[in-house]
Amino acid sequence: MHWEIRLDLEKQYAEVTTHGIADGDGSMAMVKALLNAIEGKSIKYTLIDHRAIQQVIGDTLGVYNRPKKFTEMGVDHSVKIAEVVNPEHREFFNFLKLVCINRGFRFSIFNDTESALKWLFGSERP
Repeated sequence: MHWEIRLDLEKQYAEVTTHGIADGDGSMAMVKALLNAIEGKSIKYTLIDHRAIQQVIGDTLGVYNRPKKFTEMGVDHSVKIAEVVNPEHREFFNFLKLVCINRGFRFSIFNDTESALKWLFGSERP
């Protein structure tokens, strides 16, 4: 999986755009790159746009354990994370959403960027 990271420090916002084939190793590498990019900055909101992903590869146990790995890597539970996904990948990301919420993350998935940004910022607009 490949990604681009854009930061808006004024709005305390990170945006990640992904493409290619998403798998566990690629996803964890993306999280590590994002953590490095935001280190020492006051980022409170993260939008991850997965609509350019062609395929998602992952097993149930790997997805189930992913939030634990996020915590071990230092992902802050106070950051709101919105992921925009294609309908064909929604089942996979629904399970990821469920396990993330159960582990205390503020995490949701959406079909479009506008809905994701409304959830991230409430009535604010980026």
